[in-house]
Amino acid sequence: MTSEDKIKVQKIDDYRWRIPREGKMRTDGVVYADERMFHDIRKDQSLAQVANVAWLPGIVGRSMAMPDIHWGYGFPIGGVAAFDLSDGIVSPGGVGYDIN
Repeated sequence: MTSEDKIKVQKIDDYRWRIPREGKMRTDGVVYADERMFHDIRKDQSLAQVANVAWLPGIVGRSMAMPDIHWGYGFPIGGVAAFDLSDGIVSPGGVGYDIN
């Protein structure tokens, strides 16, 4: 199953796609990519990971993904999120498990 089968996506403009807030998501997701790149992005579960990051406590702003997005471990590779210092989290998935 691809992300296309599960995740609702709305085109904002030629280079941005919105995953609307629903369920327990605390914010929207936004993916930056052109049409051709977005077609390839939909082939894995990275859009679901953008939505999952939007559930995390203390997220500030949107859960975002850059054009190189692909399936990661927790966060998608190419994913970006900011978290409140007092109410948020530090996620090794967002930083990378190879950093110590």
